[in-house]
Amino acid sequence: MTLFAIMNLVLFVGILSVLFQLTKNETFTLSRRVFLGLVGGTLFGFYLQLAFGTDSVVMEQTLEWTNVVANSYVAFLRMIIMPLILITMIAAVLKVEEIKSLGKIGGTVVGVLICTTVIAALIGIMMATVFGLNAGDLAGGAREIARAEVLQARQGSVADLSLAELLVSFVPTNIFSDLTGARSMSIIGVVVFGLIFGIAALLVSEEDSEHGKRIRSFVDTTQAVIMRLVKIVMALTPYGVLALMTRVIASSDGQAIMNLISFVFASYIAIALMFIVHGVFVGLMGHNIKTYFQKVWPVLTFAFVTRSSAATIPLTIRAQIEELDIPAPIANIAASFGATIGQNGCAGIYPAMLAVMVAPTMGVDIDVNFIVSLLVIIAVGSFGIAGVGGGATNAALVVLPAMGFPVTIAALLISIEPLIDMARTALNVNGAITTGLITKKILGDKVARSDESVAEAGLQDS
Repeated sequence: MTLFAIMNLVLFVGILSVLFQLTKNETFTLSRRVFLGLVGGTLFGFYLQLAFGTDSVVMEQTLEWTNVVANSYVAFLRMIIMPLILITMIAAVLKVEEIKSLGKIGGTVVGVLICTTVIAALIGIMMATVFGLNAGDLAGGAREIARAEVLQARQGSVADLSLAELLVSFVPTNIFSDLTGARSMSIIGVVVFGLIFGIAALLVSEEDSEHGKRIRSFVDTTQAVIMRLVKIVMALTPYGVLALMTRVIASSDGQAIMNLISFVFASYIAIALMFIVHGVFVGLMGHNIKTYFQKVWPVLTFAFVTRSSAATIPLTIRAQIEELDIPAPIANIAASFGATIGQNGCAGIYPAMLAVMVAPTMGVDIDVNFIVSLLVIIAVGSFGIAGVGGGATNAALVVLPAMGFPVTIAALLISIEPLIDMARTALNVNGAITTGLITKKILGDKVARSDESVAEAGLQDS
């Protein structure tokens, strides 16, 4: 290892140590430490890029070891995703007095997610039109051309899936396989299994009170342990954000960003506008908008730097239950469904912008019929978009072919994809949390809140 790389790592460890020391100061809450980790990672990343360049040996050696912290933190989150979803979904069912209430919760959550995605798509269409974005203005290099070939190969497996086949894929054929995350629909599969298992447990509890006591005791204890595990991992967030942001900034292609700056600006403005829409919904639900964003800031920060809605699920559930006082059944379903259905950024804004960019090159007029068709396809196509990095690309592979457009443009934007995807993922997660608030307001007292103390016990004193 080079001397400069060793010096960089010593500096990185020093920043980690400062963040750790701040945990002893009660004035530096978790949110503030996450923010400092974000700032520290940004500055350290810029230092690495300006001092050594993206392709240098020093950069490679430095990131190899900073990524130990980054990748380990993400791995910890992913480690608890499936157990968390499974046990919380079972617990959610047991806490709902009537099985029919589950249908109301699930239907409301999905409906809100789809509606907000359609709004996001409209904003994407507007921004692409206002900025005059056109796919014909993009020039693809060797890297983009190679990526286009990969996307063409993937197109059949993603775009050729009919709505009926998509719905069938929600049902798990092997729950143990889905618990390993073996397929893109694994999260939904675990959710479905958890719901069915919970219903069976609820019916057994109603038939035999002794069985019911043992079942509830086991589920409540297991959930308390899982939520305590979430709290432990949450305490590592400032360090994970520091390392993740270092990688993002240090490995960014500055020249590519400059070449496609108009698309970057349009995308971020569209995302910002959708955040404002979420804020309006939050206000209409009777919450203080500023306080709301302060409470969900750590969750959005993690989503921003990891680019993974799925990895953020434990944090999303925790924030809804503890910070926003959303009933556990709603919080669990909103977080789990929000990671794969109706993602405002990846499944709404992004494919809408791409379609508007491609339309002129195909001789298609952007009129009312075009917009309505695009919105319908986006609404349907938003089901099952994987909540991991690349979800936006999957959405594009569904929407563009359905509109009769080529998918090559998705490859032409590969150089700036990580930069935009960070904000898109944060928007996806915020959409799921906002959906939880809206669902709570719509259903009101129809959702049972009884016996949630055990679930919340593992979340207190954070």
